Amino acid sequence: MAGVNVADLLAAARYWGIRIATAESCTGGMVAAALTDVAGSSDVFERGFVTYSNAAKVELLGVSETTLAAHGAVSEPVAREMAEGALAHSAAELAVSITGIAGPGGSEFKPEGRVCFGLARRGAETRVETVEFGARGRAKVRKAATEHALTLLRQALD
Repeated sequence: MAGVNVADLLAAARYWGIRIATAESCTGGMVAAALTDVAGSSDVFERGFVTYSNAAKVELLGVSETTLAAHGAVSEPVAREMAEGALAHSAAELAVSITGIAGPGGSEFKPEGRVCFGLARRGAETRVETVEFGARGRAKVRKAATEHALTLLRQALD
């Protein structure tokens, strides 16, 4: 990933004694892959959840079926529950979640390129945000979402 120096991100987590978990949907494990591409990441990267289906979000992360029904998978409430679920189902202290529409497609209400992120840290309030990456195409949306998630993790460690 060009924007975030993943080795520096991991070094910061190591310095603070923080382990990281990921909960990914549209990126399909790309954030976890970026973190584990760096040798020695095993002391910082605790685990990754790839929860592409709604059933996986419910079963593995404890996302509420009510939240999914009310807001849809691509929403800040689901991103929040995904990030908090990653903490609850791991020994990590910091978790990032990603859920979005990589494309092609989308709808008037949930366009291609919309990605919701959650950042949960033990003992702190969970942050959520939505980024509109636009209809760049599937590969570019996924890459941009991965980079944004790594940036959120890096910022949380500053």
